Amino acid sequence: MTTFVTGPVTASVPATSANLGPGFDALGLALDHRDRVTAEVRDEPGLDITVSGVGAGELSLDEGHLVYRSLRSTLERLGVAVPGLRLRCENVIPHARGLGSSSAAIVAGVCLARGLVAGGSLLLDDDGLFALAAELEGHPDNVAPAFLGGFTIAYRDAAGFRATRAAVDPRVHTVAFVPADGVQTSVARQLLPDSVPHRDAAANAGRAALLVAAMAGRPELLLAAPEDRLHQGYREPAMPETLALVRRLRAAGHAAFVSGAGPTVLVLTDQSSAEVLVAERPDRWQLLDLPIDHDGVRVELPEGVQAGE
Repeated sequence: MTTFVTGPVTASVPATSANLGPGFDALGLALDHRDRVTAEVRDEPGLDITVSGVGAGELSLDEGHLVYRSLRSTLERLGVAVPGLRLRCENVIPHARGLGSSSAAIVAGVCLARGLVAGGSLLLDDDGLFALAAELEGHPDNVAPAFLGGFTIAYRDAAGFRATRAAVDPRVHTVAFVPADGVQTSVARQLLPDSVPHRDAAANAGRAALLVAAMAGRPELLLAAPEDRLHQGYREPAMPETLALVRRLRAAGHAAFVSGAGPTVLVLTDQSSAEVLVAERPDRWQLLDLPIDHDGVRVELPEGVQAGE
């Protein structure tokens, strides 16, 4: 008989940036800007969801809520169901801005589900949990840093979705330019062509490899590394101000690129240079000074409950 832990389980999940320019659907970076979601099993049937912060008054508070859908899918994978559930979502990650809000919700949901089940980590290990989260998202580039933290390289093989962490030089810092209006990822993806010239694919492969080297210990190479020919230019019709800002920042010597599917612009820099970027902020755009997160998702179990119990 399945038993559930007594008390609330909390998942804190970082924002993420995917692609990082040339690493389309492969590279990702965790950013220290966290959503916090708490779940608790109730004896009485029904679903009770509250949302504060970003999305309050806009997100669904029923079974369509993404955290709940992900949590329920994980419970189904574990072969269990809860009688009733309470969810409390404290959101700070902007939605539809290319900062991984949907991946944060999915990672929160799968981790909460496992945490609520007594002995959940014995039934579904970290690799299986990550694979499920990537499956629910459809691609692993945001899920990987949300789950693992740091700078990640995600890929897919015959066994499914996988990811590994790569080294990050402690001098590397990030600054995000976040516009007032968002763009849905589905809209941005529809603008991508079915094929690209071989020379563009080759150029991106070289820049992606250069970016890994630059992040690991050659930050002087960061300006050249994020150049992209596979997706950013094709998405310009949906976010012309974003691409204009990328070009302006790069011309000024900043390693700027479209974060994920956009329209946020992310800059790889150092802490001292981050202050210079304040003057580059366009009207109605928000500037977020974001350290790189190295922890990934953090799960807090009720007092006295140990992971694996």
